[in-house]
Amino acid sequence: MANKRSLKKAIHLICEDLFAEAIALSLYGAEAQQQSANALLFSIVKLEDEYVCRISHPEPGMKASDYFKDLREKFSAQVNDIIDQMNG
Repeated sequence: MANKRSLKKAIHLICEDLFAEAIALSLYGAEAQQQSANALLFSIVKLEDEYVCRISHPEPGMKASDYFKDLREKFSAQVNDIIDQMNG
């Protein structure tokens, strides 16, 4: 397991890249895509905030390795959903 600081940094970098792609989509896409891009921007910011907070405050009673493994899997799943929305 990586330390909390590197995990937060990785989440921040991934969300930063997603945010840049969503901005590009909103600037260069059609009018219909701009509305969905705004919703994507909001969901990316919310995603980053949620997972950084979850790193700082792990669930009590759960092994740390299991908790952070589950956190990474759920984060990856949500990132993949956002990427699918951008492509669609």
